[in-house]
Amino acid sequence: QVQLVESGGGLVQPGGSLRLSCAASRSIASINAMGWYRQAPGKQREWVATITSDGYTRYADSVKDRFTISRDNAKNTVYLQMSSLKPEDTAVYYCNAASYPFYPWGQGTQVTVSS
Repeated sequence: QVQLVESGGGLVQPGGSLRLSCAASRSIASINAMGWYRQAPGKQREWVATITSDGYTRYADSVKDRFTISRDNAKNTVYLQMSSLKPEDTAVYYCNAASYPFYPWGQGTQVTVSS
């Protein structure tokens, strides 16, 4: 099993930037694809971005051209660089495998975009 710990969230003004990190308890080099997800209050968890082991990336339309996912296998960490943040990006952000089977979900990191 892999334990995932997300960090880097916070309160930011609209138009601002944040970089989220997801640290895994073991090597992620063998995990084909990792993803970021988010859950806004009163809504279901939704997929945000995916990165494969060879660096191929894919994004939800709502974050395309604003968010960048990356991974550092040597540090067992996946990142999400977020820029041009909007109030509708407010949510708890999680990382996990990009598809089933998922690992146990971490506690997530809260991102709040507000003036």
